Amino acid sequence: MSSRTLGRSGIRVSSIGFGAWAIGGPFVSGGKPAGWGEVDDDESVAAVHRALDLGVTFFDTADVYGTGRSERVLSRALAGRRDEVVIATKFGNVFDPATRTVIGRDVSAAYIRQACRASLERLGTDRVDLYQLHIGDAPLERVDDMIAALEDLVAEGLIRSYGWSTDDPARAAAFARGPHCAAVQHQLNVLNDAPEMLAACDAHDLASVNRGPLAMGLLSGKYGPDTRLPMDDVRGDSPPWMRYFADGRPAPEFLAKLDAIRDVLTSGGRTLAQGALGWLLARSERTVPIPGIRTVAQAEQNAGALQHGPLDETQLRQIDELLGR
Repeated sequence: MSSRTLGRSGIRVSSIGFGAWAIGGPFVSGGKPAGWGEVDDDESVAAVHRALDLGVTFFDTADVYGTGRSERVLSRALAGRRDEVVIATKFGNVFDPATRTVIGRDVSAAYIRQACRASLERLGTDRVDLYQLHIGDAPLERVDDMIAALEDLVAEGLIRSYGWSTDDPARAAAFARGPHCAAVQHQLNVLNDAPEMLAACDAHDLASVNRGPLAMGLLSGKYGPDTRLPMDDVRGDSPPWMRYFADGRPAPEFLAKLDAIRDVLTSGGRTLAQGALGWLLARSERTVPIPGIRTVAQAEQNAGALQHGPLDETQLRQIDELLGR
């Protein structure tokens, strides 16, 4: 259970990855904070090194995270160890690094090529292993043109495979027409199942890369009804798509669900986060959760889920019963 394959690509990755959104630090999208607050680059590098030492080989970032900062920090952390890891990044958002602001979207063939070369430069590498469209609602009528552009990048050796970060199974299926499409990145955690998307992954031989595996931190157990997150945190001034927090506070309905399943998740000596990751590993053989990490302690806790492994069938049934599904 320590490694899995990224769909039809044949690329092997650790069963749990490293989500690098937070290490990008602050940036703004739609007039709201889109990062996770201030971050220490030295601590981020130490967290990457600790994750590597504990067997994590899959690192997921995006060009827009910190408007390039996350990719640059990963480059620094992975220096001399590039061939030990699998790097995933994303494209589609246009941004201004000077103001750390997202200023638009572009999925044209010319922009895909431009964005890819810029990511390669920031990452300090000659190829991206998994290149993902970051616009979840990009129009279906543009799919064939995007696939053609991505296949050109594969042919040139600039990327090895590609996927779409979307919660729409129809979009995932449309992208799967591309010969080198290997994955869909989508929302999935123990509080928010996605059976239709997992069925699409089975039908089209795609990896299920799990965004929000810890429900934006709710499943870490650190937050209660009295929590108020700062305004420079994406959860503090919550955008419309934020499900687990509202006005900087944990959503009561999700806290209630968490309380209902807490004992099951923490059985066998697991922390709450390790239990949540164990649920994902048990949910499908295609899942690869990418919990956000920005400290050494988080790297150690999340990598510890690899040693505990997946939950068992009895625990899965108990959770479904407790959540009424």
